[in-house]
Amino acid sequence: MSDTSGASTGGPMRLRDFRLLLAGAATGQFGAQVTLVALPLVAVLELEAPAFQVGLLTAAETAAFLLVGLPAGALTDRMRKRPLMIRADLVRAVAMLSIPAAALADVLTMVQLYAVALVTGVATVFFDVAHQSYLPQILPRDQLVAGNGALETVRSTAHVTGPGIGGGLVQLVGAQFAVLVDAVGYVLSALFLLRVKQTEETPERAPGGSLRKEIGEGVRFIFGHPLLRVIAFTTGLANFCTAVLMATQTVHLVRVVGLEAGGLGLVLSASAVGGLLGALCAGRLAARLGQARVILLSLLVTGPFALLWPLSGHGVTGAVLFAGGSAVVSFGAVVYNVAQVSFRQGMCPPRLLGRMNATLRFLMWGTLPLGALLGGALAQSYGSRTALAWCAVGILAVPLPLLLSPLRRMRDLPAAQDDGHDGQGGHDGHDDQGGAVGAAPGTPRGTAAATDGDERPAPAPTG
Repeated sequence: MSDTSGASTGGPMRLRDFRLLLAGAATGQFGAQVTLVALPLVAVLELEAPAFQVGLLTAAETAAFLLVGLPAGALTDRMRKRPLMIRADLVRAVAMLSIPAAALADVLTMVQLYAVALVTGVATVFFDVAHQSYLPQILPRDQLVAGNGALETVRSTAHVTGPGIGGGLVQLVGAQFAVLVDAVGYVLSALFLLRVKQTEETPERAPGGSLRKEIGEGVRFIFGHPLLRVIAFTTGLANFCTAVLMATQTVHLVRVVGLEAGGLGLVLSASAVGGLLGALCAGRLAARLGQARVILLSLLVTGPFALLWPLSGHGVTGAVLFAGGSAVVSFGAVVYNVAQVSFRQGMCPPRLLGRMNATLRFLMWGTLPLGALLGGALAQSYGSRTALAWCAVGILAVPLPLLLSPLRRMRDLPAAQDDGHDGQGGHDGHDDQGGAVGAAPGTPRGTAAATDGDERPAPAPTG
């Protein structure tokens, strides 16, 4: 049973287990942001990979969400969440350590980079689904916005500091050795999670249940809810565009804007400032405008700034335009993510949390490898500026599903509904029929989203 008294009376930061969860997120996210710069630079600078191969590397990092996203949710609902997250952290650490080991032996190839990206991607799928399903066990429903806000603030801070430090490390020790920071971050994350004392029993499986049946239950839950359907479609479209950007930005900033590794890190850090500001403002904006309005307005107002990406040319002016566009779009993405993730966590029965999160991740993140392949192909055939132009057009179209949905007429999101089952692994003292997630003032990318566990700074929603 969870002890949520501290969270209920003084906010989530008064709860020891939440602070440890936050510390683990901080170390893991910081290392991942260093790798955000270092891994594509290993391909671009050390292995001299063409644009399409860089896009293929980005696709390999996210392919796991398409390949194992649905079964991951059903499997996660069968397991205790904290041990699963610890194992995922250790797998990612070992995978990252293989890169400098291969570099020292002078056997590093693009094939190994693809393999590392795929393995860490699979581990990340399970970690993220478990993480999103674990938070409601630690915090009461009325603290989920504040709790997600604090996690998003940590992620956004890592997005600001990590790429700049990563760029400096690449220039200092080389891209292939800078990823060591990521491995250390995952190990520290596992150590913090080991100290969490939250009691967690193994969920009981329903009699006669099968993996296929459990996956189907999660899919039906998503498609049977009109707001979850439109959120899934909106975020999937946004992530498709984000993947085009992620596959293209390193090539563009190095070969068109003319930045070295340190400058590249600074641009990515500067653009992430917008995400941090969004994290700090999300709770207050939701309280003042309404959670439903924030979901729509956050994308509608900030999306046009994506047009600055294809306008960025050589030199300082180009770097400033790129960073400025990313900062504003990231602000909107983080505000959007905090609002929609908190809504999802608050309205879903505890026994379905893993499947709900995994099904949404499959729908939202399954578009990432497809966008990455398209971005790499466009950059290879027509140049990175053309790829960024199509990406910006896509970002402008992202709010359209929301504008065509019932959400455009709503101020706040509806209350959760009980599905008539006893939740497994639910938090103590939480009313499963509580109201809509409160937009308590506080801090929430993305990324992931996240965002929800997203470990890449995404200037578009990450679900």
